[in-house]
Amino acid sequence: MSESRPFARISDQPLRPEEVEQAVTGPEHGAVVVFTGMVRNHDGGQAVSALEYSAHPEAEKFLARVCAEVAESSGLPVAAVHRVGALTIGDLAIAVAVAAPHRREAFRTCAELVDRIKHEVPIWKRQLFADGMSEWVNACG
Repeated sequence: MSESRPFARISDQPLRPEEVEQAVTGPEHGAVVVFTGMVRNHDGGQAVSALEYSAHPEAEKFLARVCAEVAESSGLPVAAVHRVGALTIGDLAIAVAVAAPHRREAFRTCAELVDRIKHEVPIWKRQLFADGMSEWVNACG
């Protein structure tokens, strides 16, 4: 793995999963796991019509720190981009990639990275429901 910082970005533009994949791919890796999280049309039995993501002004620094820590602890290249703004059903909210010599460590590290992003990066989600109501998700803490 190179000594450069992992690719980590917050974007208000549509995500391209190939961007994170290209950031980690190398000839020494036989496995590349790419995870994409997209806006689904339901949550908790309610119909969801759209999402809005908001981020702390320094969220990208938090994302870069999490990516760097996971890359350092695993010894693997990682990359992540998270979308902010208004998203509709089917839009990608997050794209994460991890490369490894073998699939097991790539899958495990990708899952760890996604979990850490969800819990440590200050990005907040507002769900808009089909009935006109809305709620903030994970907005505390």
